[in-house]
Amino acid sequence: MAAQMATTKVPEVRDITRIERIGAHSHIRGLGLDDALEPRQVSQGMVGQLASRRAAGLILEMIKDGHIAGRARRLRSLKEKWWRYRLTGQPLERDVITIDKATGKISKLGRSFTRARDYDAMGAQTQFVQCPEGELQKRKEVVHTVSLHEIDVINSRTQGFLALFSGDTGEIKSEVREQINAKVSEWREEGKAEIIPGSPHGIPIDLLDRLLIIATSPYTEKETRQILKIRCEEEDVELSEEAHTVLTRIGQETSLRYAIQLISTAGLVCRKRRGTEVQVEDIKRVYSLFLDESRSSQYMKEYQDSYLFNETTQPTMDTS
Repeated sequence: MAAQMATTKVPEVRDITRIERIGAHSHIRGLGLDDALEPRQVSQGMVGQLASRRAAGLILEMIKDGHIAGRARRLRSLKEKWWRYRLTGQPLERDVITIDKATGKISKLGRSFTRARDYDAMGAQTQFVQCPEGELQKRKEVVHTVSLHEIDVINSRTQGFLALFSGDTGEIKSEVREQINAKVSEWREEGKAEIIPGSPHGIPIDLLDRLLIIATSPYTEKETRQILKIRCEEEDVELSEEAHTVLTRIGQETSLRYAIQLISTAGLVCRKRRGTEVQVEDIKRVYSLFLDESRSSQYMKEYQDSYLFNETTQPTMDTS
């Protein structure tokens, strides 16, 4: 009897190539502080900003000790109570409420003074008001503070108000934005709406007043040069002294982020010409190919009449 031999198929194993992405802040390993929370001039990828790094270290220690987390827990509990009240929508006995005639919305003004003795304990947010007198129907001015983007989201779709909480705004058509702009302009002329300038840092004033703000200062030329040197080591790009000087001047005149982005592009140009060290010519070439923010804005202003969005404002050509 012939022996039967079973063959086993061994799957082929392929090596997985690891992809390491270099981010804008991948060279930063920490705040560069010692055990006494004193900042070092150059440490863990951080350069300069001594006062700001010390302040950030104090905030980090407060978070580790739980001194800041308690505020978040209290805020979360208040939010849960507020949402529970909004979801139930049931006014309690002895509450003074108002009912919106147009929408039927019930709003609580407070508790009645006449029933103040019915409570043994109450929170600091409890407010006692007088019972309304006179006619039941009264006119009241209500002010709502919303941004133009929120108005666009609300009017972009059915039940668009829910998109403000979910964040799924999707694409808002230009026709909707134009209609909103026209309506807001009409409200402004009639005195129904008022345009409020933007708040500092893009944060409402009442929220900004509750924050601990850490100030930063512009980098000096020496600090900019040191940061660019660290980034070159992170991206494995070698620069000559002349190219390093030119790149430092670019970072001072434009922005540090733009100068950092030129490192990888200049390194690619250097490898294409089979060089081992980035020279000044490589920096000049990528500088001419890629614009910074100021040159791009100047280009837009110079050729703004050639773009399509200006055709609507151009006078109609007389062909008669």
